Amino acid sequence: MANVSNTSTGKGRVVIIGGNAAGMSAASKIRREQPERDILVLEKTAYTSYSNCGIPYFIGGMIKEVDRLVVRSPEEFREKYNIDVRTGHEVIEIDLGAQRVKVQEREAARVTEESYDQLLIATGARPFCPQVEGMDAAGIFGLSGLASGINIQEFLTNKSPQNVVVVGGGYIGLEMAEALTRLKLNVSLVQKSPEVMDTLDPDMGALVSQALRGIGVKLFLSEGFEAFEVKEGRVTGVVTPERTLPADMVILGLGVRANSHLAKAAGIELGPRGAISVDGRMQTSTANVWAAGDCAASLHRVTGQPVHIALGTIANKQGLVAGTNISGGQGWFPGVVGTAVSKICAVEVARTGLQEKELQQLGTDYATATIKTRTRAGYYPGSGTITVKLLGEKGSGLLLGAQIVGMEGAAKRIDIIATALTAEMTAEDLIGLDLSYAPPFSPVWDPVQTAARQLIKKL
Repeated sequence: MANVSNTSTGKGRVVIIGGNAAGMSAASKIRREQPERDILVLEKTAYTSYSNCGIPYFIGGMIKEVDRLVVRSPEEFREKYNIDVRTGHEVIEIDLGAQRVKVQEREAARVTEESYDQLLIATGARPFCPQVEGMDAAGIFGLSGLASGINIQEFLTNKSPQNVVVVGGGYIGLEMAEALTRLKLNVSLVQKSPEVMDTLDPDMGALVSQALRGIGVKLFLSEGFEAFEVKEGRVTGVVTPERTLPADMVILGLGVRANSHLAKAAGIELGPRGAISVDGRMQTSTANVWAAGDCAASLHRVTGQPVHIALGTIANKQGLVAGTNISGGQGWFPGVVGTAVSKICAVEVARTGLQEKELQQLGTDYATATIKTRTRAGYYPGSGTITVKLLGEKGSGLLLGAQIVGMEGAAKRIDIIATALTAEMTAEDLIGLDLSYAPPFSPVWDPVQTAARQLIKKL
């Protein structure tokens, strides 16, 4: 993105579009730095500052009250922090020339305009669904926020579906599949690729597929879906090239896309997968306009290229950086390495860096090493299996990525590799790290170092 002069002086009215992770992190930072500044947050739903990641656990009954997912309510932001949060207010247009936004007020059924000196776009992401027959039928849900999670829970309570089909095997799809099996429903999952979880290499994804089958999820792999079967306005089936699966309810787990239509319509530059292009300060291609969170791009620190990765950790950090700069400070978001974790029943799944298919697309000369060992000392009670796959560059020995699948204690080891990638460490550097050891936590050689010892033989 070309450099854009920023006229922010830490003064003037701030308008923030979107009231979840990025938007409210920015608003809170601005308020801490500037107690008297005029801050307006426009949020189209009824909720602010909630945990999107906790929604599958609420639906599955592990979290009993939805209020536990809300970090701060709109009322708390208004009364305690003097931030003007207006829920039920959807921005429908950005006028860059006049520096104002057009707002649809849900309850009043009217359109108003609000001016800004600095604008932050934090509109998040939306579930992806291709344009197929029947996609507007009742009973088809994408998980896009707390309101959608509540709608799913109410549908489960009021309609009592028995056959649920999850379309797509990404993080949300798998977590929802597990949640629905906890409710004793018949759960099927359709996935176009040979194994679930495309963010893993197929050999590691196969371990996750095995775990899903173990809890009773019926997998239909290497099958894309073509349409939804509908009767009297309600979904009754999911059509694939091979079969029609009966469905009283459908969950879309095909991933998300940046919710960037407002920015695009205004002429703001977009980047990968339609995410809003930003620099390290979260500045867009337009002066006085910023973007953060799931609607914005990030720099991938391994490739040096912009990417779109929608995660709450990234959104909170980007929001903090945007808020720092809007309030006149000097913040910088250094980028990401693509770290993510998930839990499918008892199996923990983690990944960071690049996959084999990405390295092949880049033309990188790489090697891999995969080891299977124990999460703790083998003789210690509770020790479970862990499989670690490391990827590194031939010649230089630089680490390029890692994937981990295992039992309790496996997933958070990915943070070691994420740190190593950030520091541009080699496999040999990883072997030399002074990692902690005690039988309840690890074998004498931590599994990531055991994998590095195997990888270095190939590098």
